[in-house]
This record gives sequence, structure tokens and C-alpha cells, in this order.
Amino acid sequence: MPSVQIYDTTLRDGTQAEGISFSCEDKIKIAQRLDIMGFHYIEGGWPGSNPKDVDFFNRIQGYNLKNARIVAFGSTRKAGLPAENDANVKAILDSGVRVATIFGKTWDLHVAKSLGTTPEENLAMIRDTIAYLKSRGLEVHYDAEHFFDGYKANPAYALETIRAAEAGGAHAVILCDTNGGSLPWEIKELVEMAAAQLARPVGIHAHNDSELAVANTVTAVQAGATLVQGTVNGYGERCGNANLCSIIPVLTLKCGIDTIVPEKLAHLTEMSRFVSEVANVSPDSRQPFVGASAFAHKGGVHVSALLKDPKTYEHIDPEVVGNRRRVLVSELSGMSNLFYKYKEMNLQVDRGGPEGRRILGEIKQLENQGFQFEGSEGSFSLLLRKAFDGYREPFTLEACRLLVEIKENTPAHSEAIIKMRVGDQVVHTAAEGNGPVNALDNALRKALKGFYPSIGVMHLNDYKVRVLDEKDGTGAYVRVHIDSGDGRHSWGTVGVSQNIIEASWQALADSIAYGLLKSENADLQSSEE
Repeated sequence: MPSVQIYDTTLRDGTQAEGISFSCEDKIKIAQRLDIMGFHYIEGGWPGSNPKDVDFFNRIQGYNLKNARIVAFGSTRKAGLPAENDANVKAILDSGVRVATIFGKTWDLHVAKSLGTTPEENLAMIRDTIAYLKSRGLEVHYDAEHFFDGYKANPAYALETIRAAEAGGAHAVILCDTNGGSLPWEIKELVEMAAAQLARPVGIHAHNDSELAVANTVTAVQAGATLVQGTVNGYGERCGNANLCSIIPVLTLKCGIDTIVPEKLAHLTEMSRFVSEVANVSPDSRQPFVGASAFAHKGGVHVSALLKDPKTYEHIDPEVVGNRRRVLVSELSGMSNLFYKYKEMNLQVDRGGPEGRRILGEIKQLENQGFQFEGSEGSFSLLLRKAFDGYREPFTLEACRLLVEIKENTPAHSEAIIKMRVGDQVVHTAAEGNGPVNALDNALRKALKGFYPSIGVMHLNDYKVRVLDEKDGTGAYVRVHIDSGDGRHSWGTVGVSQNIIEASWQALADSIAYGLLKSENADLQSSEE
């Protein structure tokens, strides 16, 4: 079976994405996770560019990585300066790595305008830098920056640059579509040509400016590239880099090419979301393979077929990449969607009975009012359980009063006074907050904490408000979505009203009630085990 090596550049090229910045500690955590996944190379940064990357290379030496080799990135020597005297080259040596990747200019436009030197000196810069680092015992990769654009502009000179890299002793020559504008058939032709010209392995580094980075990478592998550069989740400058979370399963599952150990593929989704969390970026739900929506099904016809055979509407088993199948319920749903959810929640409902159609009609009516259950698993689950499972609410609201005091040049003060019924007891309490919803949340938790200690581990992850009918101004309906978690699970709940406080209460009450339900089920399962 053919194989390619996976070269990750999330910690260097990925950090050039707008809104992404990793601390040194973040980079170490990610490097460890990528190593566990079985990546072959991890590009840690550019030690000649900033102190953070210097710190990373110093600290990562104290970790015993099992699979990956840490790579330092840098440029060719400066024009007219011997490689041994170049500060960037020295920084690579001082980093303590055994693998370096050097980038150089392929496009004569850059040689003249960016470097301000001659074509001949640029060739010498490539050859000398690689040869010097190799003489110091390093494995050296060469990134041929702008190779595809450079070849289109001046084919003969572009080929001279990669031959200079080979003459310097480069371990591999990476062809870079730096501006992300090349098309798959162009990639195929030039990768095949370069592979035929060189005795060294050829790699590919693609950017996503034309939405083709993954396609171009896969095409390059089919054309002879044996080393793939990319980033987790496709993070990178402008529109991003080639997404390894798509490339790896495509090459492994679709093309029959060895990438990482097959067993590690089942952790791909987990790894993707881990890097998103460290980057403080919300995961892209529509990302292929690892996104929450990658195996989500909404249309009733689709779900009906899925119940008979998942292959009818899924190109792979989601568990192969560590993801899971999700069936959504909305105004587009049929009975198949609903019965799939019954089965998922272990509810025993007669498929031919009237209850199913009644609850489906109720769901569609609620969605017509503005409720949205697709991202509100908690509210939807409670709705079904109330209808079919004899579910009883753990608490009910007797009354609530909110006080908001606003004074000029003084932060607003909010207080919630709440009266709750829990079983046959009534609890009356109050709490303050940094806003009316926060005060309401605090009062609710204060009232219930003595009855349900597990509330202590529940927390709100996110709170969103959407105005549904902007034309109605301040009288418009609003939808409130709350995302909650307990350290092990997360769930969404929803509320809709013309009053933002009432909508918030609906979502908040469902959030706590569903969290308690999950806690009870977990305790029951634990006692049974």
C-alpha cells in the first residue's frame, strides 16, 4: 500500500490565521496531541522570528514524543551573507531540532522585488543554506514558495530553484501553492513533472484561497507527492491551509493510502475539537468528517432510509473518524425523524399510534412560532419525555420579580427574587447578578442547590439572543439559546417569547432540568455497573 507522511504546520502557518494566537503552553499541548495521533512531523515555529517560538523549542525538548519529529522553520540566508553568519540560520541551530524546513523564492518576481537580488544569487542562497544545515547534522526540507505561480511565469527558472535545493542536499522538496490559486489539473501536471525531475521526495503545501486546498493536496499525492503539509481544521493565513482533518480520512479511507495508524483515525474528531478549544475558536459544525453537522440528518426521507441502512445517506461510518450520527427534528421532519429520536432515548412508543403524530404536529407548530430544536437537544428531549415517558419536572416557578436599577455613571444593578416549588416544598430566595438574566440564573441555582447538589457542576457556556421579526422593533419575538455543560457533557436549550426575560427563563429552566436528568441517568448507570 502506498504511503505519505503527514507534516503538520498548525503551530506555525496556522497561527497566521486572523484571530488565532497560541501561547507557548498551548503549542506544547497541541504538539503532544498531534504526536499521539501519529503525525510524522510537527513544525513548531520560526525560532528566528519571536521569543515565544524560541521558548517552545527549548521546552519541547523536555517531552518524550513517540511519533513526531519537531521541525524548525526558517528562510534561506540573506543575499551576500554566508549561511554560517546568518542570524535566522543560527537560530535554527540553537533551537536544538534535528529537522529544519527552509523556504526560498521560486518566482523570479519575488527574487527581484521581495529580495532585491539576482536570480543567480537566489539559487546560491537556496543551495548554501540547505548544505550548511545538512553539514551540521540536520535533516533539511525545502519549501519551494510560490512554485506553481513561479513555474507559470518562468518555467526554466522555477525548475532551477528546486534543482538547487536538491544539489544542496534537501531531504524533500515541498511544492507550495502559496497564493492558493492553482487548479487541480495544474497541480497534477507540475507535481508529476517535478517528481520526474528530482531524485528527492516531493511534497505539497496548499492554501485554500480557491476552496481547493484539500482537492489540490489529494491530487498532488496521486501525482507522486509523498509528504503532505497542512493544518488542523485548515487554520492559516487568509482563507487557510489545506485541512488535515479532511486530507487524512480522504487519503486513508478513499484512496487506500497509509497516513497515520488506522486506529488513531477514530480520535480525529476529538483532536479537531481539542485544537479548536485551545485556539479559542468555535468548531466549524459543517466541517467534513469531524464537524457536528457532518453526519446530521434532517429530511424525513433521508432518515427513513437511514433507519433501514445508514449507507443510504452516509459516505462512511461516522465512528471511523470519531464522530457520531445525529438526527434533527424540525418543521421538515417526518415520523422517521421522531422515531429515530425515540429509539435514541430508549422511549417505547407505538409507531402506529396517534401520539407520535400529535407530538410531531406540536413540534412543527412550535418551530413556526420561532423555536428551533436542531441545536437544542435538551429542550427537545424534555418535550418528548413529558409526552411519552411520564416525566415530571424537578421544579416549577411560582413567581419571579426582577429589579434593575440604572443610574448615570454607575454600573446597572440587577436583582432577582424567585419563588420555587420543589416537590411539596416552596423556596423563596433572591440573588444579584451583573445583568437580569445572570441574576435570574444565580437565584435559580441558589433555590435548588440544597435539593440537587449536582447543580454545582453545571455552568453556562454560551448565551445567544436572536430577534426573529426585526420589523416589529422592540415588540418582536426573540429566541434565546443557552449552551450548558457539566464538565463531561454539553447541551443546548431554547426559549421564545416577546419578552426576553421570559424567553431566557424558558431556556434556563430547561437547561437546569435537562442537566439534572443527565446527572440522574449517569448516577443510575454508574450504580448498575
